[in-house]
Amino acid sequence: MHPALPRLLSILAIWGTSTVTWAASRPPLAPIEGEVIVQFKAGAAVVRAHALSARASASAVRGVMDGRAAALGARTGLALEAGNPVGTDGQVVRASGMSTAALLARLNADPEVAYAVPNQRVRRSAAPNDPLYAALTAAEIAANARPNGPAVGQWYLRAPSAQPLQAGQSVSAINAEGAWGRTTGSASVVVAVLDTGVRTDHPDLAGRLLPGYDFVSNATVANDGSGRDGDPSDPGDWVTRAEALSSTFTGCTSSNSSWHGTATASLVGAAMNNSIGMAGVAPGVSILPVRVLGKCFGAQSDILDAMRWAAGIPVAGVPANTTPAKVLNMSLGGCKSDGNCGCDAAYQSAVDDVLATGAVIIAAAGNSNGGPVEAPGSCAGVITVSAIRHAGTKVGFSSVGPEVSIAAPGGNCVNVGQGVPCVFPLIAATNLGLTGPAAASWTDSIDFEVGTSFAAPLVAGTAGLMFSARPSLSVAQLRGQLLGTARAFPTTGGTAGVGACRAPAANLAQDECYCTTSTCGAGMLDAFAAVAAVSGPLARIDVTPPAPTVGSTVTLSAAGSSGGASSSIDRYAWTLVDNGGVVLAFSSATDASTATLTASAAGSFRVRLVVTNSLGETATTEQTVTVAATAVTPVTPPTTSGGGGGGGTSSPLWLALLALAVAALFRAGPRRA
Repeated sequence: MHPALPRLLSILAIWGTSTVTWAASRPPLAPIEGEVIVQFKAGAAVVRAHALSARASASAVRGVMDGRAAALGARTGLALEAGNPVGTDGQVVRASGMSTAALLARLNADPEVAYAVPNQRVRRSAAPNDPLYAALTAAEIAANARPNGPAVGQWYLRAPSAQPLQAGQSVSAINAEGAWGRTTGSASVVVAVLDTGVRTDHPDLAGRLLPGYDFVSNATVANDGSGRDGDPSDPGDWVTRAEALSSTFTGCTSSNSSWHGTATASLVGAAMNNSIGMAGVAPGVSILPVRVLGKCFGAQSDILDAMRWAAGIPVAGVPANTTPAKVLNMSLGGCKSDGNCGCDAAYQSAVDDVLATGAVIIAAAGNSNGGPVEAPGSCAGVITVSAIRHAGTKVGFSSVGPEVSIAAPGGNCVNVGQGVPCVFPLIAATNLGLTGPAAASWTDSIDFEVGTSFAAPLVAGTAGLMFSARPSLSVAQLRGQLLGTARAFPTTGGTAGVGACRAPAANLAQDECYCTTSTCGAGMLDAFAAVAAVSGPLARIDVTPPAPTVGSTVTLSAAGSSGGASSSIDRYAWTLVDNGGVVLAFSSATDASTATLTASAAGSFRVRLVVTNSLGETATTEQTVTVAATAVTPVTPPTTSGGGGGGGTSSPLWLALLALAVAALFRAGPRRA
């Protein structure tokens, strides 16, 4: 019997009811020095004088390019050499003895030039040499090259395909390959994995891990002989039949060790191009293991401390975290004993504290088979991830709801039954030990991983790549670009008879369905588009005063915008998209970093900002500004007698009973998602 068969059978039971070095970030290639792509404006005199026919011979095309270059050179006082055409109104030009930056400045100042940008070198996005990455060929399948599969390899990291059943292809793939053409991650960007701990001896994680911390305070649950300590390694989280019957583990079932944290950490940042195992989404980032889950569950109180500590916030009794994380991955969740899965005040407070440091939180939606999103994924400000199949439809196990931010592949098996290999699992690092650790290994089609737990790290890894490309990103900017670049959900290609996903309802299972933006998030994760979006310029609007009133002057500032790597903002363009009857027009220039308007009535108006950097790249943002009739005066609440911070008096007995109630509610959770 395969050592993982008991685990396989338990997963199949769930399905039956519900459905040693790493690749550093490659530096960007420099543009071809002295060579730019120039695009003329529509109707430009240069283009009219030197028109290009679609049926022109090669020699005629060369003559037109030479003519345009000569005319443009005469206008700008430059000796330009003509290169190849780019479209009908553009071409490459060269200027010897002049830097690219100087040439761009001269050409972009010409009134007939729409834009001039560097002729950039672009490198191929090569697939990594990790042996589990590639899909098997027909010959390799016939030769049983990967006995336990999957034949599709790491299908979820490739570019998406419109042919979901083609070997190794998928509608929902995140295109990490494309993102790797820009960055594979920076070691200065830290992604914290709050989970069961990590096997530090796994070869795909060796050298990838920072010193973390173990926050599991209950020594019995921790299973390592102590409570909180400086060792975040995973000793195993198995539960025996006898333990499952004990009071400590009420509600738990006997199970083998999951090695859950090792799996999620590997999906974030397993080493790439080391000729072993698999590749992570962000193989160049640093991973901070933070142990919060032990045997069967973890305590919310431990998780709250761990969240703050991971983000660099001091926690009493715990050494300071000298490597604060920019991304927290939380592949865990839970609901209270009364079925309420909403975010309580304690979770929301911790989330708010973490976001205030500039870090983002990525959480799994939960595996409730179409039920509600579990906390902390239900908290405001968290980027919550649902799971989709290779075809882009919701996987049966995934939770849904308006709290979901975005969807990513969570693994699916298409046809499931005892002894049937999983067709589209997510490959992850694991350990072969059924209880304590044994040999390091990777999951496959027999010992497979599926769940929103494994969709969330794909998003966390992408966030790590985004911070690597643009370290100055704010939480709002990262969230906006991550969700704004998501691809639309498909409406066809799923199993016959599948309908649209519905809002979660009590005791109503919901298997595969077509995702909507109100159930599965903004769309399907696109790592390449997200990283590309933050590699260029970013536009941002700040409004002063933040709550304008009728008659006040509203100042719009683009000072928070940025030009991107090695670039600055050259041009600003403000547009009044909808005056809403509130403002008439700008009372200042619309091509400066600030613009002003005067509010003449109450209501809302909408403005657009377009910024252009020194490379000719643009970014656009819009913002709605609400004008009040008069200023709102804050109301001071009446003073109550007693000393309770929440108002009213609280006796020691009442507080003790409240503490016991909270402990009972969270005793059997949160659990890994």
